[in-house]
Amino acid sequence: VVDADGKSIPFEALYGEQKAIVVFVRNFLCYTCKEYVEDLAKVPKAFLQEANVRLIVIGQSSYHHIKPFCCLTGYTHEMYVDPQREIYKTLGMKRGEGNNVSVRSPHVKSNVLVGSIRSVWRAMTGPAFDFQGDPAQQGGALILGPGNEVHFSHLDKNRLDHVPINTILQLAGVKTVNFTNKPQIIDI
Repeated sequence: VVDADGKSIPFEALYGEQKAIVVFVRNFLCYTCKEYVEDLAKVPKAFLQEANVRLIVIGQSSYHHIKPFCCLTGYTHEMYVDPQREIYKTLGMKRGEGNNVSVRSPHVKSNVLVGSIRSVWRAMTGPAFDFQGDPAQQGGALILGPGNEVHFSHLDKNRLDHVPINTILQLAGVKTVNFTNKPQIIDI
């Protein structure tokens, strides 16, 4: 993987010493990925530190797109890219949309039309009409480490097939987050 400064880092180094939640996104122009990462940005660093877990997003474009995407989404945790999609391929992440489009990510707020228009607009106003990755590539989420342990693996079937963030936080032993603006009711 490559960091925001263009430095290559072995993928294994991300989870070798510490458990890590690794989220692979489709591409940085994808509106569903943008909205999912906006919610990942709401996970407090303190929750991750308390559980000794890293939160990592990996995209599949040039490293030049990392900082603008972080600014756009408010994401301050770790982000890398796999420009040749080698890890995506090794993990078996598919290209194209699956038949099951009934799956709906709770983190995607835009409808398909508005979200698609925003994605195309960002592509058109970006440098050289850059799609920032293969638009057909699907993502996924894993909980890895320390070492070669795989605690959880989910490969997205389509652009809306994200694992709910609180599910993956719970599986990694991290406190959950209230993603709605509604007050939580605590039953004692």
